[in-house]
Amino acid sequence: GEIAARLLEHELVGDAAVVAHADAAGDKRLVAYVVAKTTDGSAEADGAGLAASLRAHLGGLLPDYMVPSAFVRLDALPLTVNGKLDRKALPVPDDDAYARRTYEAPQGEIETLLAGIWAELLGVERVGRHDNFFELGGHSLLAVRVLAQALALGMKVSASNIFDAPILKDLAPKIELDSSQYTPGVLPVRTIGSQAPVFFVPTGYGDCSYVFRLVREMDIDCPVYALPWPPFEEARRASLEDIATKVAHAVRKVQPRGPYRFAGYSSGAVLAYALAERLLYLEETVSFMAFIDVPIPAMSPAMTDTEIALQMIFEPLESLGDEAFEVLRQSAGQSSVEQLFDKARQIGAVVGRPDLYYDALRYAQFHQAVHSYEMPSLPVSVHQFYALEHSPSRGARLPAGPDANSPMRGWDRILGAEFIQAVPVPGDHVTMMAVPENRRVLARQLSAALNNSPTTHPNRNLDVK
Repeated sequence: GEIAARLLEHELVGDAAVVAHADAAGDKRLVAYVVAKTTDGSAEADGAGLAASLRAHLGGLLPDYMVPSAFVRLDALPLTVNGKLDRKALPVPDDDAYARRTYEAPQGEIETLLAGIWAELLGVERVGRHDNFFELGGHSLLAVRVLAQALALGMKVSASNIFDAPILKDLAPKIELDSSQYTPGVLPVRTIGSQAPVFFVPTGYGDCSYVFRLVREMDIDCPVYALPWPPFEEARRASLEDIATKVAHAVRKVQPRGPYRFAGYSSGAVLAYALAERLLYLEETVSFMAFIDVPIPAMSPAMTDTEIALQMIFEPLESLGDEAFEVLRQSAGQSSVEQLFDKARQIGAVVGRPDLYYDALRYAQFHQAVHSYEMPSLPVSVHQFYALEHSPSRGARLPAGPDANSPMRGWDRILGAEFIQAVPVPGDHVTMMAVPENRRVLARQLSAALNNSPTTHPNRNLDVK
C-alpha cells in the first residue's frame, strides 16, 4: 500500500507493513510495523524516537488520516508458510510505539482541561504536560474536535495555537479562559486582518481540518473562520437550505453585514453556494466564492444512506482488500447503515474513531440534502481551483455530473462561463491538498484571488429567491 511505500522511503526503514489493530478500548487504528536499519548496528532507530521520526516523515507526505497512530520496530516481518504477512503474529503496540514522553501531571486549570480533551479524543489513559498532541496519534481532523471542545469550555484559542505549540505545557500559556469569546458554530482559524473575513465550509465529510494547513500557507490580510456542520437530527432530515440557514445565522454573529466571502473544498462546498443563496435573499452582498475542486452535484438516481456510507467510509480505505470491499458492496444493497457496520466488524474492516458509525449517518444526511438541492442561478462569480490529475478509484464513487472533469466542473451550466474563473492546481483531488508542494501552489493562487476580489458584485441587486 501507499503508506508502507512511503515508509520505505525513510532512511531508517528496511521493510514495512501497515495494518489495522484494535487498541485497549476496542477501537481499530492504523499501526505501522517496520524493520529498521541503522548504519552502525546501534539501537538508535527504536522506541519513541523512531515513532516520532516516522510520524514526522509521513506527516509531510500523506493526509493525516493515513498516518498510523503507532510505529512498532521488528527484527523481521512475520510470514506465513505461503510467504504472506502473518497478521496474527504481529505484536500489540506498547507505549513507546506512540511516541510518549516522560509523564508529568498537568498543572493548572487550562492544562488539566486540555489533557482531559486530548485523552478522550486520542483514546489514551492519561496525558502528561510534556506530551505532543501529534505524536500521541493526533491529526488535523482531531485538532478540529479539540478546538471545538476547548471553545465550548470557554477557552480563547485558535487552530494555529495547536499547530504552533502541540506540546501541552507550551500550548496552555497561549490560552485564556473567557466564555464570552466563543461564537457557537464558528471556529476561529485566523483572527487578525483588516479586510472582510473569509469563511470556509467543511468537505463532504464534515471536515474543516484542511482549512488550517491551507491558511498557514496563505498570504492574506483577513480573519479566517471555519464553519462546522450544525447538529443533524436523525428523526428529521434537514434540507440544504435548512442547513444553510443555521450556518448563516452563525456567520452573521461574527460579521453582521456583507460583503461576505466564502470558500470550500470538495463536494461539501455546495453548502457555500447555498449560504450565498440565503444571504442574497436577505439582501446582503456576496463578493467572493472559491471552489476547490468542486464538481456540480449530479442529477442521478437516488442513493440509499447505506450506499453513501459504503462509498464514503469503506471505498477509500487502503487497508480494505478488494474481496472484503466486494462483500460489503453486496451487503449494502439490502442493509441499513448499522447492518453494514456490523458486517464490516465481522470481517475486520472497521478502522477509525469509535463514533465512525454516527459520522456515516451524518455524511449520508448531508449528501442526501446536497443531491436534493434545487440549484438556482445566483448573481455571483466563482473561482474554481481544479485538480489537473484524475483521482484513482477502486470503483464508482459518489455520483458526479458528466462534465465533472472539465475545468469548470460543470458550474458553467448554472452560472455561465463568464462568471467562472478556472484555475489549475497540480495533483489530483486528494494530493492537491495533501501534498505540501501542491498545497503551497493552491495557497498562493487562492491568496491572489482573495486579495484581488471586489468588495461588491455588479449584479448585487438582482432578486434571489
